[in-house]
Amino acid sequence: MTHPALTQGRVAVITGAASGIGLAAAKRLASLGLKIVLADLPSPALDAAAHGVAAIAPGGTADVLAVPTDVSQLAAVEALRDAAIGKFGEVGVLMNNAGTAPGGGPYEHYEGWQRVLGVNLWGVINGVHAFTPAMIAQHTPCAIINTGSKQGITCPPGDTAYNVSKAGVKAATEALAHQLRNVAGCQVTAHLLIPGSTFTGMTRGATEKPPGAWTPDQVVDMLLDSMASGDFYVLCPDNEVTPAIDHRRILWMAGDIVHNRPALSRWHPAYAEAFAAFLAGS
Repeated sequence: MTHPALTQGRVAVITGAASGIGLAAAKRLASLGLKIVLADLPSPALDAAAHGVAAIAPGGTADVLAVPTDVSQLAAVEALRDAAIGKFGEVGVLMNNAGTAPGGGPYEHYEGWQRVLGVNLWGVINGVHAFTPAMIAQHTPCAIINTGSKQGITCPPGDTAYNVSKAGVKAATEALAHQLRNVAGCQVTAHLLIPGSTFTGMTRGATEKPPGAWTPDQVVDMLLDSMASGDFYVLCPDNEVTPAIDHRRILWMAGDIVHNRPALSRWHPAYAEAFAAFLAGS
């Protein structure tokens, strides 16, 4: 089974498509017979990605369009929409996947905050605003996938700007899903992709894939399986963190509010033993 939008001849628009999860998704959807619009910053990597996807697509280069796009700018994302519809006539899948890091701490690296929020959060907001009304109006099965992060749920100390951006993606996507299911006749679904540790261009640096990390292809496998099942939350494990561990970490984070613990108590020395015991519990 597959999501009804993932059928041969439909059109998928993917941002952050020049590498990582975006490129893996582009190749996988092309192999299913979808036409692919790849969006990323202008670079040789985007050109190479388009060439690689065209080698997989049934229609070759005729089924692939690369559009240099700065997703932090609404006008650029609107131009992306117009280019996709102008060439292929419709959009069946939108994957707002573009992301960047690092940002900065609570009162550090203001420019990093602006850049990370511009791409990670405003990129998603711009994509949703530019594409959703047109996708609803098509009256065909469609899907909007927004790439979040576990850091937007558990908010570990460190890169606060990144956490905030991904927490915003979670809230925006939840609201989108709720609104879509209350639009009469709407056939558009929303999905929040929450990768675990994944070896991508944003994480690899100069090292080889860590044993604990998943590959982008594994993330895409789980995404498509979850979409076929009608899931909204696509919470990916990795080779070190199981679903059970993820669930306990998320529950502990919510418990900070319920039990009035110190903020981010999971990393507070006074709660180290309590958290370890909770994590080990059933």
